[in-house]
Amino acid sequence: MSSRDRVLGRVRRALADVAPDGRPYAEAVPRDYLREHGERTVEQTVDLLAENLADYRALVHRCAAAELPDLLAGLLAERGSAEVLAPPGLPPVWLATADAVRVPDRAADTAYRLDRVGSVVTGCAVAIAETGTIVLDGSADQGRRRISLVPDHHVCVVRVPEQVVSSVPQALERLDPARPLTWISGPSATSDIELDRVEGVHGPRTLEVVLVTGEPAGGR
Repeated sequence: MSSRDRVLGRVRRALADVAPDGRPYAEAVPRDYLREHGERTVEQTVDLLAENLADYRALVHRCAAAELPDLLAGLLAERGSAEVLAPPGLPPVWLATADAVRVPDRAADTAYRLDRVGSVVTGCAVAIAETGTIVLDGSADQGRRRISLVPDHHVCVVRVPEQVVSSVPQALERLDPARPLTWISGPSATSDIELDRVEGVHGPRTLEVVLVTGEPAGGR
């Protein structure tokens, strides 16, 4: 038996349980799993998101819409960031009271230039309570994927409750798979063979998530 025949044989065996009536694979495979685990109010869902974000060592803040600019300014000042990277669609008023110089996302900027930026502030596409995950999809208020991966400090603003869902299946219904999706569960972290945790290898060392209630000043 050739290698080709062996591989094709394995493929046929793997597909043996697929309905032979010509239905698409997505319809032939049952999708009867739970869409969320348990019943929660909106407030409980947001609380679960905050709890799981903190469990992943993200720093969680809550504020009303009118308080957002001052809160962001305070976070950047505490970090000592002289510059803050801002995607093109980020409402200017969000950073209106910040002392840090606003740096636009430029295609010509190298990774070395981005690494010198103190902080980056973005919005998000959706936040998942059950997994403590925020998802970016490259929209105008989130920018290119690299700006959330290279700078060492990422502040992500989540609109509550409209951007918060309970589960991954609910999040997937909102996301476009053709967009550049970045799934973030806490700051970047990895462990070596001795289980020593190292942060900041594959992304920002510090992740701060702001749960803002109401429509932030400047709109979406």
